[in-house]
Amino acid sequence: MIEVKHLTKRYGNHLAVDDVSFTIEKGKIYGFLGPNGAGKSTTMNMITGYLAATDGQVLIDGHDIFEEPEEAKKCIGYLPELPPLYMDMTPKEYLEFVAELKGIPAKDRDRMIIEVVELTKIKDVAFRLIKNLSKGYRQRVGLAQAILGYPEVIILDEPTVGLDPKQIIEIRDLIKKLGKKHTVILSSHILSEVSAVCDEVIIIAHGKVQACDKVENLSKHVSGGNTIELTIKGPSYKVEAMLKKIRKVEKYEIHHSTEEDCVNVIVTTRMEEDIREGIFKSCAELNMPILGMKASNMSLEDVFLKVTEGKATDHRPTDGKKNKKGREENKFEPVVLRDITSRKGGK
Repeated sequence: MIEVKHLTKRYGNHLAVDDVSFTIEKGKIYGFLGPNGAGKSTTMNMITGYLAATDGQVLIDGHDIFEEPEEAKKCIGYLPELPPLYMDMTPKEYLEFVAELKGIPAKDRDRMIIEVVELTKIKDVAFRLIKNLSKGYRQRVGLAQAILGYPEVIILDEPTVGLDPKQIIEIRDLIKKLGKKHTVILSSHILSEVSAVCDEVIIIAHGKVQACDKVENLSKHVSGGNTIELTIKGPSYKVEAMLKKIRKVEKYEIHHSTEEDCVNVIVTTRMEEDIREGIFKSCAELNMPILGMKASNMSLEDVFLKVTEGKATDHRPTDGKKNKKGREENKFEPVVLRDITSRKGGK
């Protein structure tokens, strides 16, 4: 749906966006993330045609945003961080104006306006002047203009700014609904919101794309493997001896547990390995019940910090090659810590 090819933007000697390339598929929600000064806003402005590129290409449904701006922009609904509102209009007047600008046929305008008013829940303020609306309602009016006409691509820059918790949940649900039929790009500094609604994330830093994948996959790539947390009923020496015999285990930690006669265990394996069944069988053979087991992936916040901190490092998956940079450091002092990555063979 969207192809960004070698996109570059220079301001004099300053390289703001450096040879950025990625593809966005139809019918998915993408989070677009980056620290301040990373080139994120510049990239967003070029994708939407608000800013000319120094070099590169952006294709929206096959149309070049720079060569065929009118055709490409017909496919885009855009909500910038500061909604482009006319304060002396009512929301209804403003949406009628936007519908005309978008070239929506006159016979369809009233119906489409009613639909987006209902979707964004601005019916109660549709006939009040926008300048008299709260920031949250203004944000909703901006969202209504972005989705009016149901464009193929909907780009939202900080859509939940100024909303209360209830409104944030409603907008989150609306974005999920839009993502079923549209391509949605969501830019936000609230990473929990991105985690809640996005299928994949793109992280840009130092003017380059540093990561592009599902959050769970990025977590594995950045941390260097799969990690699970377990609570096992049994002595630590017995648990350690068992883990040493399981060849897929690369690293483990054993901690004291608050539960009687139990230990807490953190086990890391290579990215393609699933160790759960092996641990279950080994514990059963040794009569050590597993009282708890869960995946322990890095949060999006942790991934974001690892990917964007320091010198630029590419964390994108490449042809199955493992990227073991940026392993997560231990967050607490273990009773037992062993790294057994040097062992070879085994299952």
